[in-house]
Amino acid sequence: RGYCSRRLRRLRKTLNFKMGNRHKFTGKKVTEEILSDNRYLLLILMDAERAWSYAMQLKQEANTEPRKRFHLLSRLRKAVKHAEELERLCESNRVDAKTKLEAQAYMAYLTGMLRFEHQEWKAAMEAFNKCKTIYEKLANAFTEEQAVLYNQRVEEISPNIRYCAYNIGDQSAMNELMQMRLRSGGTEGLLAEKLEALITQTRAKQAATMSEVEWRGRTVPVKIDKVRIFLLGLADNEAAIAQAENEETKERLFESLLSECRDAIQAVREDLKPDQKQREHSLENDSGKVSNIQYLHSYLTYIKLSTAIKRNESMAQSLQKALLQQQRSEEDGKRTPRPQDLIRLYDIILQNLVELTQLPGLEEDKNFQKEIGLKTLVYKAYRCFFIAQSYVLVKKWSEALVLYERVLKYAREVQSGAGAHKNSLKELPDVQDLITQVNAEKYSLQAAAILDANDTHETESPSQVKDGKPLSERFETFCLDPSLVSKQVSLVHFPPGFQPIPCKPLFFDLALNHVAFPPLEDKVEQKAKSGLTGYIKGIFGFKS
Repeated sequence: RGYCSRRLRRLRKTLNFKMGNRHKFTGKKVTEEILSDNRYLLLILMDAERAWSYAMQLKQEANTEPRKRFHLLSRLRKAVKHAEELERLCESNRVDAKTKLEAQAYMAYLTGMLRFEHQEWKAAMEAFNKCKTIYEKLANAFTEEQAVLYNQRVEEISPNIRYCAYNIGDQSAMNELMQMRLRSGGTEGLLAEKLEALITQTRAKQAATMSEVEWRGRTVPVKIDKVRIFLLGLADNEAAIAQAENEETKERLFESLLSECRDAIQAVREDLKPDQKQREHSLENDSGKVSNIQYLHSYLTYIKLSTAIKRNESMAQSLQKALLQQQRSEEDGKRTPRPQDLIRLYDIILQNLVELTQLPGLEEDKNFQKEIGLKTLVYKAYRCFFIAQSYVLVKKWSEALVLYERVLKYAREVQSGAGAHKNSLKELPDVQDLITQVNAEKYSLQAAAILDANDTHETESPSQVKDGKPLSERFETFCLDPSLVSKQVSLVHFPPGFQPIPCKPLFFDLALNHVAFPPLEDKVEQKAKSGLTGYIKGIFGFKS
């Protein structure tokens, strides 16, 4: 909107087509007589684009301020009015055929948007179909580079057409909207946002007829609209994930589903807070069942944790494929996946399974607890397998062998206890394939351990033995020491060690104590102190 306003100002200044001055407004209209410059058509186009962009801004703000919807419709009508003026001017002989068709398609698109907001589905669908037909013909008439732009416009219009068809009565339109979202892949932008908004609106319309949901033999009423919308789209989202062509699309769909599930759980949690005391007293003393709202919260939490498990399992499968192509990845210079990456994923899965066993209302469901126990054993087996693989990489053969045996133990427990729960284990990895792989890895491990034991018994070459002595102490022996060309080269011991040395002798003069010296009094002069001067000095303490 701001760009269109600035562009209009620049165009009017360049063309000297100003609307009066700062003191007085003088309206001017673009007529066919002044179409000597194509920039006059841009004036009308920028007016329409500015009105449309303002309407889209108001559409976002209307989510929180419903009164702005009236202003939104007013700006859309203004955009359609400018588009009609543009289409009328383009009918002039000075305009080529391509511009005329584009003006007609632009007019049809804005008309369709206005009818769409008025919920006049039939009129909106006719306008969108007209716009789509024109763009398809233009795409076929020009080069591939220009056809890309026209085809992009067709893809943006198609979701609106299908949504209008659904509201008219075409029930297959919802499935086509889901397919469009799936084909959009991991792209972001206007098309993806429009598809999400249209699908949400369609589910909201269907949610009005949904009143309850059944899970594990118990029927629970659903009164929260956000939860209804989520549960209605759950099957479609899971089908879209199963049909995803690449890992990037699948990851995006998983994140979208988890985000919707978290929002639904938050809505239920807000209903749980006000009636906390009532919920505590809703426990039926006879049967021990929790309240309906608490059971619905457990159901949504189950969906969230199960979806997180499926997402992590999908990531683990892609990492396993990357491990098989490890050599190729090293040649390409990419980061090579490690078994430790898979261990972390299986740790998260096991943590989610522990949370599943603690869901309120399912503590007494023995079949559910048994199913979760079997799934835990399956994922523990795979986790032990990749821990063993990581030990093999560091040549810890005994630890790896013990872990392989633990994998076989878990796998046999799954096979022995999966009698009545085979249906719930169909989506999990096959433990029989894991047993076959572990047996093969055990033979490879034993062979590698024998070869490694033979290598360790071989004597090392004297030329490569490093005994830690500095260079000054091994001049007579040749030794390949890589530290000699490093910054921590060992040349001498520093500081040097202490060594014993002889001490300097001590002399004691014992005869001096027995020698008598002659008297020297006769050789010392005696000066007598006399006179007044000597007396005064004596009084004041002066000495001679």
